[in-house]
Amino acid sequence: MPHSKKSQFQKDHALELSQAIDSGSLYQVRQMIKTLPTAGIAHLLESSPPQTRSVLWQLVDKDAEGEVIQYLNEDLQNEILSDLNAEEVAELTEGLEDDDLADILQQLPQQLATEVLQAMDLQDRQRVETILSYDENTAGGLMNTDTITVRRNHTVELILRYLRRHNSIPEMTDNLLVVNRNDEFLGILPLREVLVSDPNISVREVMHEDVEAIPVDMEATQVAQLFEQHDWVSAPVVDSEGKLLGRITIDDVVDVIRDSTEHSLMSMAGLDEEDDTFAPVIKTARRRALWLGVNLCTAILASMVIYLFQDTLDQVVYLAVLMPIVANMGGVAGTQTLTLVIRELALGHISSSNSRWLLRRELGVAGLNGLLWAVVISVVTFLWYQDLRLSYIIAAAMMINLVTAALAGAYLPLFLKRLNVDPALAGSVALTTVTDSIGFFAFLGLAQTFYL
Repeated sequence: MPHSKKSQFQKDHALELSQAIDSGSLYQVRQMIKTLPTAGIAHLLESSPPQTRSVLWQLVDKDAEGEVIQYLNEDLQNEILSDLNAEEVAELTEGLEDDDLADILQQLPQQLATEVLQAMDLQDRQRVETILSYDENTAGGLMNTDTITVRRNHTVELILRYLRRHNSIPEMTDNLLVVNRNDEFLGILPLREVLVSDPNISVREVMHEDVEAIPVDMEATQVAQLFEQHDWVSAPVVDSEGKLLGRITIDDVVDVIRDSTEHSLMSMAGLDEEDDTFAPVIKTARRRALWLGVNLCTAILASMVIYLFQDTLDQVVYLAVLMPIVANMGGVAGTQTLTLVIRELALGHISSSNSRWLLRRELGVAGLNGLLWAVVISVVTFLWYQDLRLSYIIAAAMMINLVTAALAGAYLPLFLKRLNVDPALAGSVALTTVTDSIGFFAFLGLAQTFYL
């Protein structure tokens, strides 16, 4: 189904559900929910106000609750699970893949997560605890321990008989993983090779040994880059000794890419990508207050720069009219460079070997654009105020601020990354402070020099 038609279908479905809830026809709502996939139910819950949401959750089939909850944002997961005891949480999440269950447990209070683990059977608990022992933003936190392993000396016929004994195999199994007696990873055996090969030949003859496994401590963003580069559906994960620990599948990598994109977008406004759109007023206000406070401090800093030139503004009042233009142009130019650099850092395209070339490129772009718009604003200013000296001042200030903005936009993300600070979160605030302060200082400082 094309995306536009699918989106329209979802909107129409949501409207029908809303009308059914308002009319009190809960049986009709339940039947409509049953027609939705689990991800669709999760989307519906996230798109509903709290009162409607509580009604919808009660109408979801018990057998589907675990599947639905894995698609919900962290806020909504916590809201639902906080009302349950450990046994109820364990029952609700029964049947989920190990990595999905680990993701949910990591959001719960430590005591409740421990109780849920204790309520699970020994084998499942050990598998989930293995994943929980790794950082959620590493390959170990992404992997699933549900794998099918074979030995090199096995025949294709033996593997086929083994597979036929099971009613199903792990989802997204495109390869069987070849290991030795010590569980050391040796290579992969694609399922397509199993299906088309002579049943009497051994795994050794058809396996692929030129496959590098993913280290368990590799960052999730690097894992996503490898999947993108190699078009993988799944990939094995090994420890420092080369022993197979599990595998990562493309659905988890898609989550990483989506979360990374949402994080970059939301962080620029000081928001959390897991925030609930329909969270209570007090909770939302508390979360946003800190970021507003940080921005207030930067605004005060820019105002202090203006205060230094208060006498100049008193003498040449129309400077106050033109001054925001310089700061605004610098902010836009800096944001363009900042956004580009943050994106390239996320994709792993920037390194010490090419960062200087990028800086020179951005300075060249800033120089050309600075020259162009400096000429434009100087002409506009002269036509406006008939003051040639003022035209020169604003043109020079524009040029200075655009070049400074390019420098700040290019270097701030690199500097923040070295300090282990998220460039997407802190970069925009730092950039605004630089462009506003330098823009005001350059414009008013030049005006003071030439007017007073």
